[in-house]
Amino acid sequence: MGSDQIGLHLLVSPISSFRRNLALVGQLTRREVLGRYRGSFFGLVWSFFYPLLMLAVYTFVFSVIFNARWGGATDDRAGFAIAVFAGLIIHSLFSECAIRAPTLILGNVNYVKKVVFPLEILPWAVIGSALFHAVVSAIVLLAFFLYINSYLHVTFLLFPIVIIPLIILIAGVSWFLAAIGVYVRDINQIVGVLTTVLLFLSPIFYPQSALPEAFQPYLLFNPLTFIIEQARNVLLWGKWPDWAGLAIYTVFSVIFAQLGFLTFQKLRKGFADVL
Repeated sequence: MGSDQIGLHLLVSPISSFRRNLALVGQLTRREVLGRYRGSFFGLVWSFFYPLLMLAVYTFVFSVIFNARWGGATDDRAGFAIAVFAGLIIHSLFSECAIRAPTLILGNVNYVKKVVFPLEILPWAVIGSALFHAVVSAIVLLAFFLYINSYLHVTFLLFPIVIIPLIILIAGVSWFLAAIGVYVRDINQIVGVLTTVLLFLSPIFYPQSALPEAFQPYLLFNPLTFIIEQARNVLLWGKWPDWAGLAIYTVFSVIFAQLGFLTFQKLRKGFADVL
C-alpha cells in the first residue's frame, strides 16, 4: 500500500466507511453468525436454545437452590434470575467483541496482503454477530418475563436506544484492540482476563445499590455499569431511561470510537510488514 493510499485511509471517517461498505458488512456478519453453527445438526436453532437453556439454569439455581431475591424492583422467585440474565446480555455483547478484536487482523491476513480491502469494517462484522445473539437473548428474556408476569412493560421498545451508545463504544474498543493485537500478541490473553474481571465488577449478580454508598460512584467508571442498569430499567422494571446519562455516555462513546478508529487507521500501514 502506497503512502497516498495510506493518507486516504486516514481521511476516511467511521461513518462514511460503514455506509460505503454496508453491503459487505452485512455479508460478513451473516458469515459470522452462520459460521458459528456450521456443521451442527440444529444450526441456527442453537442461537435460541442456548439462551433459553441458560435462563432455565439461572432460574433454577438462584430461585430454587439459593432462594435469592433481587429486592427493590422485584422480589419474586424468578426475579433474581431474569435480573442476572439481563446483565449478562450486556456483558456478553461487550466481551464477545472485545475477545475477538485482538485476532481480527491476525485471522484475516489474506485481506491485508493480497487484496485491497477495507480492514476497518472487520470489527463491524463481529459486532453484528454479537448483536444478533444479544437480540435473541433479549427476546428469550422478554418471553420468559411475559410468561411469569402475563405482561410486558412498553419501555422494552427503548432497549435498542439504550444499547446504541454501547455499540459505538464497542466499535472504538474493537478498532483499538484489533490494531494493537497485530503488534502485541499477548493482548488477547490480557483482554480475556479483563473481561472476566468485568463480569464480577459489573452490577450483574447484584444491583449497584447493594454496594456501600462510598463505593457506588467508583462502579460507574466501569463502562458496562450504566448500560446494564438502564437495560434492566427498560426491560424489567418499566422505567424510562436516564436520557441525560445516555446523552453523556453517547458523547464519550463517540469520542472514544473516533480515537479507536484513528489509531487503527494510523497503525494499519505497518500491518503487512508485521504479518
